[in-house]
Amino acid sequence: MNTKRVEQRTLSPDTPILKALKLMDELGVKSLIVLKQNKFIGILSIGDIQRAIIRNQPLNDTIAGILRLNPRIGHTGITLDEAKDLMLRYKMELLPVVNEANEISSCFFWEDLFPKCQVKPIQGFNLPVVIMAGGFGNRLKPLTNVIPKPLIPIGEKTMLEEIFSRFALYGCNSFYISVNYKAELIEYYIGELNLPYSISYLKEEKPLGTAGSLHLLNDKINSTFFVTNCDIIIEQDYSELLEFHRENNNEITIVAALKHYPIPYGIIETGANGNLKALVEKPELTFKINSGMYILEPHVIPKIPKNKFYHITQLIHDVMQNGGKVGVFPVSEKSWKDVGDWKEYIGNVDY
Repeated sequence: MNTKRVEQRTLSPDTPILKALKLMDELGVKSLIVLKQNKFIGILSIGDIQRAIIRNQPLNDTIAGILRLNPRIGHTGITLDEAKDLMLRYKMELLPVVNEANEISSCFFWEDLFPKCQVKPIQGFNLPVVIMAGGFGNRLKPLTNVIPKPLIPIGEKTMLEEIFSRFALYGCNSFYISVNYKAELIEYYIGELNLPYSISYLKEEKPLGTAGSLHLLNDKINSTFFVTNCDIIIEQDYSELLEFHRENNNEITIVAALKHYPIPYGIIETGANGNLKALVEKPELTFKINSGMYILEPHVIPKIPKNKFYHITQLIHDVMQNGGKVGVFPVSEKSWKDVGDWKEYIGNVDY
């Protein structure tokens, strides 16, 4: 057994939820092993944490209260083929083998058994995807004076190609690209690739904000659809986003990334007459940040004014004002990459 790797991914049931989430981000994993006095307690997944956040459970609560009962594990004597079959069937990142004394005797890891195989989505779907690619890329100037932001390279692909390939994993093959700045260059480049997708362009004659061009989808989309900015990457199973959206009957679902901000000072809370209520030394604040990815129902498209500057935040407000339901699905801080910012782009250029 790779003891060091198991120890890295192990925590106790009294670990705060936020600390467990940060450990996942630090290790780049989605599952951790929970032990108490060397006895197996359970497996903590990113899904367990996301469900807790959706319930507004405090992040300083311990993970003991969010662990699922009876997680899938291996038992002494399990064969390699049996472990592979179990992990493939349930998309398991790791499979601890637990003996009769309830101790971990070994552990199978996805990266060992399937080194060249990416974890496949839980479910496939074929829904339209709208990519908002009309911005000027001001945060990436002077690079964007020459290359439009959607064509900036990340690894061996451009941002647009990266987004195409990620959605194609689920079976999506219909893409709408909202363009304005350097639109001709974007169309020419994509046209030269001969990609196996249906690609249409929503052409803004003038900047229309983060949602104004969606009015051009009237009579073109009649199903649930995704909207994503062209400069973000979300490390999340998109089928889980879709499941959340549908189970909650949302008209719009916002994908929100957690963002942590340490305060380097002691925070004082006071009551009446300046009486001290609490003194917290160097706390850390956690917020949900709008990531730039959404799922929308087609009936919200007619709510968007024609040929007017209109942000998606206004659309969300209008839907809520009319009694519509807007949901929020959280992802961890490092599951969201905003490569439209110089600092983030430089950090992910070899992604």
